[in-house]
Amino acid sequence: MSPLQLAVVGLAALAAGAINTVVGSGTLITFPTLIAFGVPPVTANVSNTIGLVPGAVSGAVGYRRELSGQRARAIRLGSASLLGGVVGAVLLLVLPAEAFSAIVPALIVLGLLLVVLQPRISAWTDARHGRARQANGGWWVWPAVLGTGVYGGYFGAAQGVILMGVLGIGIADSLQRLNGLKNILTALVNGVAGLLFVFSAHVDWTVVVVMAAGSILGGQLGATVGRRLSPVTLRIFIVVVGLVALASFLLR
Repeated sequence: MSPLQLAVVGLAALAAGAINTVVGSGTLITFPTLIAFGVPPVTANVSNTIGLVPGAVSGAVGYRRELSGQRARAIRLGSASLLGGVVGAVLLLVLPAEAFSAIVPALIVLGLLLVVLQPRISAWTDARHGRARQANGGWWVWPAVLGTGVYGGYFGAAQGVILMGVLGIGIADSLQRLNGLKNILTALVNGVAGLLFVFSAHVDWTVVVVMAAGSILGGQLGATVGRRLSPVTLRIFIVVVGLVALASFLLR
């Protein structure tokens, strides 16, 4: 890959790091860029996952203020993300792409519906079960986060959209605080999947290093911009990114 192409990859990673911190789907920028520059699909997917891990960590650090008081929540749901990430990474290594990618559009639509309907569903849940139960997350949140982790370990585009839909309905808290939690969970998924890929798949380390540098800067940029968005604006942004992700899959 030429120096100019690597520079473009770095810029794409910067944008992806910022978008991932605010909502997710940064992979829709970096993965097609790598494919366009001739990186084989599986190598591109693997290198992309590893390269964006530092950006996810950077975004989580940028949202550390919103993470205050969420340690127990992060540990409980983090176990689901770690397990899901391992399963998803193994699926990528052993299954044909068609076996899993066929359900990606349905997952994105589900995530968008959850985000859009979250205020009404949350209000209904509060009325039926009370705020205290929802503050700790319903019983279904852990397996839903597990399922999202499986998807994230396999490919990951729109993982953040789906997670925000699940967390917004299942946990009574502000979108900004849940976004900080989302950054922790996606970092765990990508981190454990990337660790497996290091030992079991072909990795383009030049691409990884360039993407890591760009995504770290992007993570900080995304945290600065994302925490300034109002709940309505953040929800709109999530939906717009999710629709772009859906269109990308349907038109490819």
